[in-house]
Amino acid sequence: MAEIKNLKKAAQRIKKAVKSKEKIILYGDADLDGIGSVIILKETIKNLGGNVEAVYFPDRETEGYGLNEDALDYLKDHAPALLIALDCSIGNFAEVKSAKKLGLEVVIVDHHEPMEKLPLASIIVNPKQKGDKYPFKQFAAAGVVFRLAEEILKERLTGSLRDNFLELAGLATLADMMPQTDDNLELIGGGLGSINNTVRPGFKVFWSIIGEDSSRQLIAQKIISACHAGSNKNHLNEGYLLLTANSIEKAEVLAKELLEKAHIRQERVKDIAAQVEEKISQDPIVFTGDKSWPVLILGPAASKICQSQQKPVFLYSQKKDYCQGTIRTPQGVDGVKAMAHCSKFLDSYGGHPQAAGFRTQEENLDKFKNCLIKYFKSL
Repeated sequence: MAEIKNLKKAAQRIKKAVKSKEKIILYGDADLDGIGSVIILKETIKNLGGNVEAVYFPDRETEGYGLNEDALDYLKDHAPALLIALDCSIGNFAEVKSAKKLGLEVVIVDHHEPMEKLPLASIIVNPKQKGDKYPFKQFAAAGVVFRLAEEILKERLTGSLRDNFLELAGLATLADMMPQTDDNLELIGGGLGSINNTVRPGFKVFWSIIGEDSSRQLIAQKIISACHAGSNKNHLNEGYLLLTANSIEKAEVLAKELLEKAHIRQERVKDIAAQVEEKISQDPIVFTGDKSWPVLILGPAASKICQSQQKPVFLYSQKKDYCQGTIRTPQGVDGVKAMAHCSKFLDSYGGHPQAAGFRTQEENLDKFKNCLIKYFKSL
């Protein structure tokens, strides 16, 4: 059976770092997939007898997506260190170079579409990269990290620890809406199968809040909503704080706060979607933005509009001199390819064919929009 490219290499590098007591930084995207990835790897390292020096989640509102210069400026005091980027950074070319200059060796574990080139990281694990012969490509990042944990721990991965990791990987796979086939069936089935007997306070508390007789699917959906509503506190995401809470009491307070935030978020999503749908044009795409729109709301709002309009949707939040945006496309339409075609107007972009993101300078916004309209008209 073919293996995921560089999986063994990454496992060996992490084991070496633990053995030689190197500083390890875990850097994850601030959604449930990134959060789950960080927790699985952190608990894997702990099980080996190692310690994680720092955990960092970028704030989507102020830092955007992936590795960024502000984050590196904050983390440079930990150098020299091994920085493992999870569920992000396959498109962070300049930032990976900056990290190396600061004495941070970068390992990337991701599942987003790679560009023609790859960042100059020490090791890249991504089933979608060229030369990867593993037959299944549609993992969430936490699914790839689960396979990495299996490779690192081997016989140390007990049944209970495996269930613990499957809960995180399975929910992350559902949260990222990855196809429920092949390897993902094992992750989702194992995760949902274990969740009603979970020992993790951050999961356990949902049964008492939502109701002991609730379905596992409902509990999973509520956990996903809660974690996606979390904001950042001192570079740690509130969803991460919930899922790493060490007591039912702490978890209950956090879960209730996040469920309330999730409800407010859903109302805001409906509001933005309604605003956009009032001014839909005959263009082949929906392309609009506003200073008041929070970046974290853009994804679900774009999904809602894409579903109703059945055309590519580009929503953005205007910052001081740049715009941070989200794209959702109907099945069969590759948004990453479209952005690659217009990439000269972008600072950065990346993601999946149906769900991706971008950042552009305000002065390039109209040029980017016009380029996209021409591109989609030509298809």
